Amino acid sequence: MGRMLFSSQHNTANNDPFERALANRGQKFKENIFTLLVYCCAFTLPTLLVFAAYELTTKCMPTVSKFGISFLFNHDWNPVSGHFGALPFLYGTAMSSGLSLLIASFLGLGTALFLTEFSPRWIQKPLIILIQIISAIPSVVWGLWALFELIPWLQKYVVPFLKDHLGFLPFFQGNFYGVSMLSGSLVVAIMILPIMISVTIEMIKSVPSIYKEAVFALGSTHWESIRIGVLPFIKKGLLGVAILGLGRAIGEAMAVTMVIGNKPEISLSLLSPAYTLSSVLANEFAESTSELHISALYEIALLLGAITIVVNLLAQLFIHGLEPLDFTKLFGKENQKKNLS
Repeated sequence: MGRMLFSSQHNTANNDPFERALANRGQKFKENIFTLLVYCCAFTLPTLLVFAAYELTTKCMPTVSKFGISFLFNHDWNPVSGHFGALPFLYGTAMSSGLSLLIASFLGLGTALFLTEFSPRWIQKPLIILIQIISAIPSVVWGLWALFELIPWLQKYVVPFLKDHLGFLPFFQGNFYGVSMLSGSLVVAIMILPIMISVTIEMIKSVPSIYKEAVFALGSTHWESIRIGVLPFIKKGLLGVAILGLGRAIGEAMAVTMVIGNKPEISLSLLSPAYTLSSVLANEFAESTSELHISALYEIALLLGAITIVVNLLAQLFIHGLEPLDFTKLFGKENQKKNLS
């Protein structure tokens, strides 16, 4: 009897329109708060990017007003005399990034093809895990390794070979003192390899098996199946991977600063020291005193940020533009044509 009375009172309370209105109002308030938090989280990064761009733009105005567009084409960088030009850093960034990308592209594609097409299953997964671990190694560790291991190896074996066989080219002339464009490019190539290998592996796995099966059915070899059934399908994505690696190479600072030489000169020789946009920021920002020097560094930071954003946007466009062919739609359209005829 008591239970029935309690149950009837409880149901009456639940059926009370006032109580239900309060409950709905509370739930709606919580949902609005949750929605607001989600929107705030979503717009945090774009807002920070806008504020950073605004800050860099306002801080580099003294240099822009004094040098204008000539800042990009002037090769003189002298904080003492107050003359600043970004051309040596743009050249060093372009050369080191381009060379590292050239090295990493061939190694990355070859490694990805080995892991997806040739390696046995028992070794495939451990190697992929190892590649992911390598990508997590801090850049300063790679810089120290390059100073004490890579550069002595280059001095002992690689540079003498290059001078003996390719010394007639301007790229391999001059003295080699260890820190150089070649050293910086090699260490950056090693650092961008893991991400290029990982993305390339995923692209190769996205190729429909019917492509390779059709090529094999024609009596083709394994290499021909890759050349005809895999590479044409992923060629657009490979360009995106290359641009993605380029964006990573352009923004690399610590390891490059340790091994590239940090000398604001323009030289065709890969054995000479060089300077990059990120390296000059890492080296000089803490020691800059004059307003014009600080403004010049802010303009270099703005250039570096703009180049990196544009390069990464291009990479995303190419990578996400890689879509597998939908055979169900294709055969569906063919069947519709047959039925209509």
